[in-house]
Amino acid sequence: MPSSVTPSPPFPSAGNGIAASVVVDSPAYDGRRQDTRPSPSPGSEPRSPLLAKLTSLTSIATVAAVGMIVVGVLAVIGGHYDKQVVRDQLAPQKISFPKPATNPALASVAGQQVLTGSQAKLYAQKQIGVDLTKVAGGKTYSQISDEWIAGGMKNAKLGSERTTLFMGATLNGLLLNAWGWSVIGSIATLAGIILILLGAALSLLPLANWQVNLRGRRPGGQS
Repeated sequence: MPSSVTPSPPFPSAGNGIAASVVVDSPAYDGRRQDTRPSPSPGSEPRSPLLAKLTSLTSIATVAAVGMIVVGVLAVIGGHYDKQVVRDQLAPQKISFPKPATNPALASVAGQQVLTGSQAKLYAQKQIGVDLTKVAGGKTYSQISDEWIAGGMKNAKLGSERTTLFMGATLNGLLLNAWGWSVIGSIATLAGIILILLGAALSLLPLANWQVNLRGRRPGGQS
């Protein structure tokens, strides 16, 4: 039968002959889309926004940490090797501080063999450097050499002083060069230790990321 002629079902009566109105509860619509997403539970957000931002870079931090540790280990190994090379170069020379010391500044190392960069610097400056000032009245090798050449290279005294100054200046330079390389080795070792410590600190970021961003988001906001 057509619906146009089918009588509509009667509204339920309230008991007094008056049809009761049907009230349907519906959310008020104000023209804006309603956000149906559940609000975050307490404890689901990171405790510290700054720490959360830092710990979100866990992959970059991990790569940087590994790189720093590797470079640091190599630097420490290189620094140790550098010092060992300096020792191996000085030991065959069998250079020792005079005993008794001819310079009061060398009393604490009198009789010791020069094996380290610091000893090489001390011997070059306080032993050879002082001894050279006593040759030719404190003149340098270049000054004595010029005088010897100007005199026709016949003055035996100038020739002897020239040879002494040349040998002393050469040994002085070699010892200072050994000291310089030992300083480079010390710097490399120190830099390696710092890099290892920084890498170890960065490697803690993944743990901090779990503590701040993951552990804090357990169901129910438990931490």
